[in-house]
Amino acid sequence: MFGRNRDKKEKPKFSKETFFEGLKVFEFIKPYRWYFIGGMILLTFSSLLFMVFPFLFGQLVDAATGKAMFGMSINDVGILLLIFLPMQGFIGYFRAILFAHVSEKGTADIRKALYKRLVSFPISFFEENKTGSLISRVTADVDSLYNLFSVTLAEFIRQIITLIVGILFIAITMPRLSLVMLLTLPVVIVFAVIFGRYLRKISKLRQKKLADSNGMLSETAQSIQVVKSFANEWFEINRYYGFIQEVVKMGLKLAHARGLFAGFIITAFMGAIFFIIWQGVLMLEAGTITHGDLVSFVAYTAVLGGSMGSIASFVSQLFTAFGATERVREILNTEAELELGDERPIEPLDINGDINLDFVQFRYPTRTDVPVLEGVDMEIKSGQKVALVGPSGAGKSTIIQLLLQFYPIQQGDIKVDGKSIYDYDLRQLRNKMALVPQDVILFGGTIKENILYGREEATEEEVIEAAKKSNSWEFIENFPEGLETIVGERGVKLSGGQRQRIAIARAILKDPAILLLDEATSALDAESEKIVQEALENLMEGRTSIIIAHRLSTIKDVDCIFVLEDGKIVERGRHDELLGLQDGAYFKQAQLAGLN
Repeated sequence: MFGRNRDKKEKPKFSKETFFEGLKVFEFIKPYRWYFIGGMILLTFSSLLFMVFPFLFGQLVDAATGKAMFGMSINDVGILLLIFLPMQGFIGYFRAILFAHVSEKGTADIRKALYKRLVSFPISFFEENKTGSLISRVTADVDSLYNLFSVTLAEFIRQIITLIVGILFIAITMPRLSLVMLLTLPVVIVFAVIFGRYLRKISKLRQKKLADSNGMLSETAQSIQVVKSFANEWFEINRYYGFIQEVVKMGLKLAHARGLFAGFIITAFMGAIFFIIWQGVLMLEAGTITHGDLVSFVAYTAVLGGSMGSIASFVSQLFTAFGATERVREILNTEAELELGDERPIEPLDINGDINLDFVQFRYPTRTDVPVLEGVDMEIKSGQKVALVGPSGAGKSTIIQLLLQFYPIQQGDIKVDGKSIYDYDLRQLRNKMALVPQDVILFGGTIKENILYGREEATEEEVIEAAKKSNSWEFIENFPEGLETIVGERGVKLSGGQRQRIAIARAILKDPAILLLDEATSALDAESEKIVQEALENLMEGRTSIIIAHRLSTIKDVDCIFVLEDGKIVERGRHDELLGLQDGAYFKQAQLAGLN
């Protein structure tokens, strides 16, 4: 598992193992391998064809003096150029199309795999990793891989082919002049490998800084009401500026490193190229080569110089992309809460809704030193309505989260219908539960889409029926677009009471066996609470219901009330029974609420 402290604690080193591990990202282009192979064939052919042009330029000069090979005239050479130039253009076009198939579809598969992996992680994962950082991995890091598949890799191979063919031509035609090039190349390759490690390290740090800035941006957008209410716009602006400055700092450091790398290669190889040209001029003066040979030679050396400079740039880009693959692979290799196979409907699970907590002990993974539940025993019969009350931090919401298996317990067991919840298929069991929280989250689509989130195959008649039972239909039908009304991001275009009733409609449509209400009415005004409470009564009918409530007036008629303090159940019973315990915790809460 990785989290916010990973970069402080672990510094993965580049090795043969990590290199080959990084190459596994190419598995995503395996389904499009024929596009890739076709593109590589055209790339090779295009690169070889390109290397013909310097030779033809030399022959064009020699044709003017009657020294061209095969007795070619100026027109003959010109016709060859007119044939090869359009051919090069056509090959380049189709090569680009083939690589586009690979890059677009391959990176789309990576994004889908990352998203699929993310939604399969447990709640604790999202508590340990900032949202913006995760978004950065699905966007910025995948964009680096897109560039790798679409441009960087192809151009790197093209320059390698150009370099090899050019050196071979020089070695065959002028072996003495090729010696300098062959002696210099191994030195640069060794330097490139050593310096590439440093580039990769800086690139990864820059990606992390960028992810941190995205996390801060996401955090501000989600908390904009708090920012505005405290008039802290400039505080957030300055905080964001600080993050961006760190990105700029690492970016400039990376640019300096790249520039130094490119400068070294260009200086070393251009010096060699000028030396070769100087030697070529001396050979022309001595009459051992023709003017056309010199022109071809100068053209080849210029191409080689450009290739070597490009290789330096592409090597740094390859290491940058390799840094991105590490961050992508961290997500893909992290253990998931459940493995999502091929898309298929959730098999129906027939349960009654009996719930038993047997000596449950629990501590949150991020706060293992703080006990939250200490030996909680609880029995709830099918169809019962029970309530959990107690001060904040007593463990009420934790019990609901454990039922949903958001976290694993450390000791004890939780059973549904006499069977441990850990022996059920997780998605099947969750599908038989419905949660209505205090802070309702709606998705930014229509009202209908949000209700259908409970059961996407439901008919419109079933959606309307669920809306009526949740007391939502009265305001939905007054909207001009009715069920097609856009609710806005997180449901911001609806009031709190309206959002709550949409959430209840969603739960009604789901038809769960177990209903979990986490302070579902505590944030509402009296009028909205009354309407929502009526909707909740409809929802709880015939279902095992666990209610967390601060307002004791809403739970007077439940079958049993469990009073929690410091992670333990200190009292249990009906409302009137608990009021009889005048020294009890529930009696004191009822006094404060004016219910006794």
